[in-house]
Amino acid sequence: MSVNVAIICSATSCAAAHESVHDFLAGLDHPITPEDADTVILVVSELVTHALCHGSGACTLELTVHANSPQLPHMPTPDPNGGTGGFGRPMVNRLASTNAVTRRACGSEALSVRFAW
Repeated sequence: MSVNVAIICSATSCAAAHESVHDFLAGLDHPITPEDADTVILVVSELVTHALCHGSGACTLELTVHANSPQLPHMPTPDPNGGTGGFGRPMVNRLASTNAVTRRACGSEALSVRFAW
């Protein structure tokens, strides 16, 4: 599942961000309630509006994903023939400006990425 984050700097940023977040949420394996989806979309729209009205023209997007896993993710070796994947983390590392994996107090992991334009 992917979200086109580059649209945040375009002239139609708010509408495009709204659509991208809506599409992302609609495709989740474990859907959230319509009310929660509306809340996420509203917050993203407000943040993009704020960036456009008060920002310097430079855009930064930070994403953090919390996983209920006791193990920190490792950097796998991509497997083009065996069907075991291994392409995601190397791709994220190449595309994001920065990324970090941290252990949360509850024992799960948090993977954060930052994109800057």
